[in-house]
Amino acid sequence: MNSRPIAVFDSGLGGLTVLRALRARLPHEDYCYFADTRFLPYGDKPETFLRERGVRIAAGLAERGAKALVIACNTATAAAAEAIRAATTLPVVALEPGVKPAAALSRSGVVGVLATTRTLASERFQRLCASHASHLRVLPQACPGLADAIEMHGAESAEVDALLERFVPPLAAADADVVVLGCTHYPWVAAAIARRLPAGVELLDTGEAVARQLERLLAGQGLVGGGAGHLKLMTSGSPLQVEATVERLLGRKIPVEHWEP
Repeated sequence: MNSRPIAVFDSGLGGLTVLRALRARLPHEDYCYFADTRFLPYGDKPETFLRERGVRIAAGLAERGAKALVIACNTATAAAAEAIRAATTLPVVALEPGVKPAAALSRSGVVGVLATTRTLASERFQRLCASHASHLRVLPQACPGLADAIEMHGAESAEVDALLERFVPPLAAADADVVVLGCTHYPWVAAAIARRLPAGVELLDTGEAVARQLERLLAGQGLVGGGAGHLKLMTSGSPLQVEATVERLLGRKIPVEHWEP
């Protein structure tokens, strides 16, 4: 069982930022990453579809021999995490915006959250704010199109710059001193976001917290280790297109397999 891979999935390739944190903390594991690019972006899909799709992906990855599952997508977490946990016996770690740690870090009492429209509208996000940040001013900033632009045009493209110019300055103007990167794509443009915020504003990426939680779950079941750092990439869309995006994001070419759960 230990030698089985850890499965990670996202609608696209933003989850590679989570995978990076996982591999840094748990290098002696093998990983299988699935990008569901056939249905990218998840943000404009109905919640019922995302729930059914998430359960199907989890079942397929379990059948392929995964020993644990990481939902590396805030939108999929909001729509499907509870259904996935109910449908599988695998340990599951789900990503969600870092509202709780942001509330603990904030000194001004103003926290910004950059995320997809779907994530910010979810009941899960509302519960996070009510439970951990009811005493703060939380500024939810929807970023429609940003994740797509990062994948299609690259983190340093004019298209991404134009969107950041729309989405980030309102948080700076409101004196937010902590800004949550509430989508796995956004760490790719963290430097560009930081340039549009005053000095000293802290950007919060939850990838490391996900890696720590996965390590705790694996250790609790005696499942840590057993791999050699191998990585398999799969997509429900075009392997060639995903290979090109991976090379643009990671700076190296990695083969991608087509798979439909």
